[in-house]
Amino acid sequence: MKHILITLLVACATFLVGTAQQSEALPGAWHTQQGSIQQTAVFVDGYLSHSVFDVKNKKFISTRGGTYTTENGKLAVTWQYDTEKAADEPSNDTWVGTTSTFDISVGRKLITNLPGSSTSWQRVDSNDGAMAGVWRISGRKQGDNISKMALGDRRTLKILSGTRFQWVAINIKTGEFSGTGGGSYTFENGKYTENIEFFSRDNDRVGASLTFDGEIDNGSWHHSGLSSTGNPIYEIWTKLAE
Repeated sequence: MKHILITLLVACATFLVGTAQQSEALPGAWHTQQGSIQQTAVFVDGYLSHSVFDVKNKKFISTRGGTYTTENGKLAVTWQYDTEKAADEPSNDTWVGTTSTFDISVGRKLITNLPGSSTSWQRVDSNDGAMAGVWRISGRKQGDNISKMALGDRRTLKILSGTRFQWVAINIKTGEFSGTGGGSYTFENGKYTENIEFFSRDNDRVGASLTFDGEIDNGSWHHSGLSSTGNPIYEIWTKLAE
């Protein structure tokens, strides 16, 4: 009887360690591709952004995201934005804040039915780097003054892994979606460079690179240069705390 009890305890401990290791292994950026259609999934600070796009044909297809948890081989996502639902059901916000559950297995590859069927994903990065996190715009410089922006239902976020970036302009209460863009980025010697792979408002932006001055000062990201439209900007971004 004692031997059986020890065996059960070891099996339980092994399962719990395995589950914890999978949860710890998930954060970062993942990629899968079929033909020219690419998908990325970024898991950072309890937030997921899943995007579908075609770089070759300069086509943005969809994006969705929100907060997530993992437990016992399941990924639970509580949606804050979804371009397909926002387009198909513009007057129906009942999907906002709902939770969907997906199968998930994390090892050298990520296996999940997040795209609708079980799909294998390759790791891109593990959120290494000072910029990894979910940032929200919290201020803009106008002349010599900084105009502060309170956090509300309507917000602009930048979701960064170690190498991937995406901005989204959303309303987490109504599901309204105003735009997104994303791709890869570098941050070296005070220069932050975005390489655009999808842009919902203008597909012609795909392939462009934008470089900004950037620094982290007391936990805030100061971001200045010229926007994608060529206008000068000076923005302050703060890590999302909720």
